[in-house]
Amino acid sequence: MKITRVVCAPGRTGFFFDDQRAIKKGAKMDGASYEGEPVTPGFSAVRQAGEAVSVMLVLEDGQIAYGDCAAVQYSGAGGRDPLFLVKDFIPVIERHIAPILVGQEADNFRRLAAVLEKVTVGGKRLHTAIRYGVSQAILDAVARANKKLMCQIIAAEYGLTIRPEPVPIFTQSGDSRYDNVDKMIIKGAAVLPHGLINNVKTKLGEKGELLLEYVGWLRDRIEKLRIEKSYSPVLHLDVYGTIGQAFGNGNYSAMADYLEKLSDAARPFKLRIEGPMDVEDREKQMRALAELTRTVDQRKIPVELVADEWCNTLEDIKYFADNKAGHMVQIKTPDLGGVGDIVEAVLYCKQRGIGAYQGGTCNETDRSAQICVHLAMASRPDQILAKPGMGVDEGYMIIYNEMRRIIALVKE
Repeated sequence: MKITRVVCAPGRTGFFFDDQRAIKKGAKMDGASYEGEPVTPGFSAVRQAGEAVSVMLVLEDGQIAYGDCAAVQYSGAGGRDPLFLVKDFIPVIERHIAPILVGQEADNFRRLAAVLEKVTVGGKRLHTAIRYGVSQAILDAVARANKKLMCQIIAAEYGLTIRPEPVPIFTQSGDSRYDNVDKMIIKGAAVLPHGLINNVKTKLGEKGELLLEYVGWLRDRIEKLRIEKSYSPVLHLDVYGTIGQAFGNGNYSAMADYLEKLSDAARPFKLRIEGPMDVEDREKQMRALAELTRTVDQRKIPVELVADEWCNTLEDIKYFADNKAGHMVQIKTPDLGGVGDIVEAVLYCKQRGIGAYQGGTCNETDRSAQICVHLAMASRPDQILAKPGMGVDEGYMIIYNEMRRIIALVKE
């Protein structure tokens, strides 16, 4: 079954592009927007509409396979590719990718994905968002041509087995970190709430007091609203380096003291802290997180640290996992580029005894989220992010329903 046409359509994502550096420097919220000037190159405002490109591959029999190119909310930060704007990148797909894919047999995902990975423009690899979306479309094309589910194609090509069991879903609150938690508890989310703790003064507290209070509130709210006593979600909070800002990036003892207070406040629930520090450099970040992980383990503090910033590509993930920089690694799906690397990252983390969090961003689309479920059902990460958006209901519905469809079909 050959690919006969490649068609691109501009799209919107489920959230926004935000200038993380400007926010860390104190840009203030103004309704759904931010006041102040952008800092990161490419941004025209601190917050601007998220953009996506839907890539459609038309097959010989008229079927249309598609995937969505999307980039993370905090594009251009933490060592990531620059801002992904439709006007800049649809021409790249049409000029440099379409001629290569048209006429190809949609017979093997890994073969076609390898063809995509070799494409360069001006001596540089394609933007991660392009590789992400086009590889989704390739996977869908191979699945349609073979009359299989996308997860079945991944399982067959990587030698995996699909189990008809759900992968734990992690929900994110955005700035509505109180009202949205109620939604998570009512829906029975396995991991919550993310929290978006991205400012010391307004969200963590100069001495960590605001986050400490919030963790205590989370514990009490779960115990109050849960219907079944057996419901015991993991508390996973992304702090965007603010603990390091408040207590000193190199002061591992002080950071560990604070993490111990947070874990005490979370009891009886398990606690994960994502991105405790951000030192603005890959090597330094790995070493700092590895040292804090050692400190936490030596003191037997019941908290899991999650690597995120500066851990973007498959190579980065292997590097952090090999050096035990964190107890879990976020595999931020758009940052890896081709979706085959997402599968490889999950499998590598499991091999190294490191937790695998198949994440992503609120700034994705419904389509990229659905395809990520297929990757997860084949590779079995420890948790998958509910996405896109920050409203909980929509992202959780997309991930949960696609997962349940797969489970129902593979049980037959």
